[in-house]
Amino acid sequence: MNFLFIADPLESFKIYKDTTFSMMREAQRRGHTLSVCEPRHISWVRGGKVTAQVRNITLTGHAENWFTADSEGVQALAGFDAVLMRKDPPFDSEYFYATHMLEQAEREGAKVFNRPRALRDHPEKLSIMEFPQFIGPTLVTRDPAEIRRFHAEHQDIILKPLDGMGGMGIFRVKSDGLNLGSIMETLNRDGAQSVMVQKFLPEIAEGDKRVLIIGGKPVPFCLARIPQGGEVRGNLAAGGKGVARPLSARDTEIAESLGAVLKSRGLLLAGVDVIGDCVTEINVTSPTCFQEIHDQTGCDVPRLYIEALEEAIAQA
Repeated sequence: MNFLFIADPLESFKIYKDTTFSMMREAQRRGHTLSVCEPRHISWVRGGKVTAQVRNITLTGHAENWFTADSEGVQALAGFDAVLMRKDPPFDSEYFYATHMLEQAEREGAKVFNRPRALRDHPEKLSIMEFPQFIGPTLVTRDPAEIRRFHAEHQDIILKPLDGMGGMGIFRVKSDGLNLGSIMETLNRDGAQSVMVQKFLPEIAEGDKRVLIIGGKPVPFCLARIPQGGEVRGNLAAGGKGVARPLSARDTEIAESLGAVLKSRGLLLAGVDVIGDCVTEINVTSPTCFQEIHDQTGCDVPRLYIEALEEAIAQA
């Protein structure tokens, strides 16, 4: 089969940890062929199909010059056996428009994973609202007064923008309220921008766990991203240390409950972030941590994913 990966520029990949690269490597190992493009390469014209300027690539197995481009040309997305949307956040206007282009490609026969409508319908911060039984005290608002009331009730809180990624823009305010006004001005912009506020969970010291769900089923190991050097953020992009661990009973309960729902909506892959016993985010755009879990535990997450992808293609 021929897979098209829509991703960031290949030249930006850190292949020793990149999840999209690990997907490509496993797909090629299983005999599939690889094509790549960026969202900016997708186009549509009346009377035609959604197309993209794509490169057909082969992985070399080397750390340097890790791929070769065999050929390049314009191809219809519907002509691929699967289209994998793996563009990293932020989920900005261009990402939003790309999901509409991909949805048109679906109408023309393309098989897109994760499904474009599901990507739009599951903003990674706000999708937790559907599962209140699994989350801690949380507020989403544009009203600074509500944020102050939430702080007065819970004393120790986390504030973050709804469109952040990799721990960007996350602030902690303790019981003394130090800098709360300034932080609200930065994130809330005098009521112009919504903010998510959550009660601080001290279990973050044990790690912000990335629980992967593939084809509705939990991967048996998670990656606990542990804050380092006085940081409150465990994100790997913010310097967190990734430690793979078996899922706890609570992690499994969460993943199985969410997995059935997410799979039914066309989300072949999701990454649920769990601190202690509480879900904090549900990542669906380009969940990561495949290689870290594989390297530390031997659990072959890329194989689990490509097998699920092959099954989903057969059933589509």
